[in-house]
Amino acid sequence: RIYAKDSRPTCLGRRDFRVKKAEQRRLDILNGLADHVLAKGLPASSVRPLAEAAGISDRMLLYYFHDKSELIAATLQLLSSRLVALLDTHTAPQPMPLDALRRRLAAVLLSNEVWPYMQLWLEIVALSARGDPFYREVGGGIARAFLEWGKAQLQSSTATARAADAARLLVAIEGMVLLKSVGLEDVAKASLRGSG
Repeated sequence: RIYAKDSRPTCLGRRDFRVKKAEQRRLDILNGLADHVLAKGLPASSVRPLAEAAGISDRMLLYYFHDKSELIAATLQLLSSRLVALLDTHTAPQPMPLDALRRRLAAVLLSNEVWPYMQLWLEIVALSARGDPFYREVGGGIARAFLEWGKAQLQSSTATARAADAARLLVAIEGMVLLKSVGLEDVAKASLRGSG
């Protein structure tokens, strides 16, 4: 039989399989990179240590990601998704008032389970504060995504009030994370007493 170039069933099936296999390999690599960055931090995120963490060569790593910026952005996006999934397991099924959500969220974000994510967040913020445009863009995106996540969790009277409450939640959580990072977790926890 003669088939039109794109209509051969066996080739199309093989191509789809190769694409899915490549996508799965990229995801496997990305998960290894995310684990590495979460454990070692951004200072250990040059191409060579990342390639070693993924168990592949530098060149092969850059085959799956065009450059280091794409590699780091994809890794941080995956870590952000993991954190949101963790947070979702600790939130109530219904929206909550600001003070109740702040208390619940603080307990989660200051926990040992989630603290590596917060340490990484502080590294991103520090690089942004130093003027790094890449980390400013990535950090701003993560913070805006958290604001949207917070809006969905909050019980407020209006959309305007919900947006303001989400901003208050972000500011409060950021302050608590910063305080824990300098050894003042007791002060962060004291800020939760007597609220709501």
